[in-house]
Amino acid sequence: MPTFRSMQAPASVVMVRPHRFTPNPETAADNAFQSNAAKNQACAVADAAHGEVTRAVDQLQAAGVRVHLFEDTGERDTPDSVFLNNWFSTHSGGHVAIYPMYPRNRRRERRSDIIEMLKAEYRVQDVIDYSGLENDGLFLEGTGAMVLDHMARVAYTARSNRADPVLLERFSTHFNFEPIVFDTADAAGRPIYHTNVLMCVATDFALLGTQSLTDPRRAQEVAARLQESGREVIDLSPEQIANFAGNAIELSGRDGRILALSQRACDSLTARQKARIGRSARLLPLAVPTIEMAGGSVRCMIAGIHLSPRDTTVRSGKDA
Repeated sequence: MPTFRSMQAPASVVMVRPHRFTPNPETAADNAFQSNAAKNQACAVADAAHGEVTRAVDQLQAAGVRVHLFEDTGERDTPDSVFLNNWFSTHSGGHVAIYPMYPRNRRRERRSDIIEMLKAEYRVQDVIDYSGLENDGLFLEGTGAMVLDHMARVAYTARSNRADPVLLERFSTHFNFEPIVFDTADAAGRPIYHTNVLMCVATDFALLGTQSLTDPRRAQEVAARLQESGREVIDLSPEQIANFAGNAIELSGRDGRILALSQRACDSLTARQKARIGRSARLLPLAVPTIEMAGGSVRCMIAGIHLSPRDTTVRSGKDA
């Protein structure tokens, strides 16, 4: 297995540990992956989610990934704060983007202390803030709405009310990505709410739920584009997508690249698929069943840092 890092697989990440986690009622309408927790179980659900993030951070750190862990104690009523990859992203060259969010209560998740940490610990040249476009009804929910190929500079995007095409074009121009857009549908025929539920781009391979794309020809074109960039395409079934197999992220660890995904997602993969992934990255399953009740999984929980560190001898007090 290769031990070198790649620009696709960051070695540092940001995560949020929720203290009052609960599935978000404002996102249930268009998130078919979401389930509801009984109100009388709210405390147990919150405690379980807190523990799942704590254990996930420990596993990532044990693998050699640097984790900047922030706490959400719940005062701002942000039930989806654990899914922080939707409101900001980082990019090589020192660029940061802040995004407009479709659900109103998710807009409170944006945190200046996370942006300030990035500026203090990493070389940040500019921060482009698109969040004001919420007032114009334009939404683009970060690396949930877009699956970014940082090597080939492609932004793969499923059409939905969380990925406005006008804003996607603007982002692509600012950050030098080629937008590739496609239509999707879940088992009920509804557009899949986020692209990163059905797709993951790693250094040498890509996970893709081709059957979730409504146009077979477009699915072939997306797969061909991935192959042109040097990726082996691993096709995921609708059942595997429903088990969050596409919601994974490749990271650089101490001993090589890892693919972080949920235990549920890992269990849904076939032995052949695991072997194909294992040629390039070690599978790192994280048990997050409570958090998955909110309709997202491990990829949604991790914001990769694609920035150069200022000084590797200095560590933030926020580090876990």
